[in-house]
Amino acid sequence: MANMTLNITDAKGAAAGSVEAPEDIFGIDEESVRAHVPMIHQVVVAQLAAARQGTHAVKTRSTISGGGRKPWKQKGTGRARQGSIRAPQWTGGAVVHGPVPRDYSQRTPKKMKAAALRYVLSDRANAGRIHVIDFGIGDKPSTKSAGAALMPVVENRFTTVVLSRENVNEWLSVRNLPTVHVLFADQLNTYDVVTAEDVVFSKDGFDAFLAAKTGSESETAKEA
Repeated sequence: MANMTLNITDAKGAAAGSVEAPEDIFGIDEESVRAHVPMIHQVVVAQLAAARQGTHAVKTRSTISGGGRKPWKQKGTGRARQGSIRAPQWTGGAVVHGPVPRDYSQRTPKKMKAAALRYVLSDRANAGRIHVIDFGIGDKPSTKSAGAALMPVVENRFTTVVLSRENVNEWLSVRNLPTVHVLFADQLNTYDVVTAEDVVFSKDGFDAFLAAKTGSESETAKEA
């Protein structure tokens, strides 16, 4: 399977070379991507579900304080019989069938998550929305310089920027840009690609992503 080529732009928006991108990650055809939209949706839903805390809880009659004494006698008052002022029909009473702590996470196979990421990256690449930028950030972070490198490429579109963990100054430079969501190469996931109009890799971030994908695929092959 032949690789595809992604152009690299420098801090001034000029061409600065190119990188080889594996076709099985960035070059899947549009028809195959459309055929796997349900799988992508399942992975995104599972990821959002796993992010839910699930710590919601309400008090039932057994846990709410007070209400141990019968408010009035059973018969002879002309009023409806009541056993406790903490019954659900009373103000300040318990809640019936309310939420309880639970785990919302769904089991999603590793191969499914990896495949979904490949399909959404290919979808962005097919639309010309995958970019590799050399930010040119030196020893001192500069949000102005990072914005100047990004804006000619992505304009004001919402962008996920992928960096290497060694690119600390680049991370400090882009994190405050209002239309940017920044993460490291080993954190890239389906949801952050789906919600972004463009995906921008730094040169080191692109290399780190490919190295991580190659390593994880080798481990999966060994397990199989």
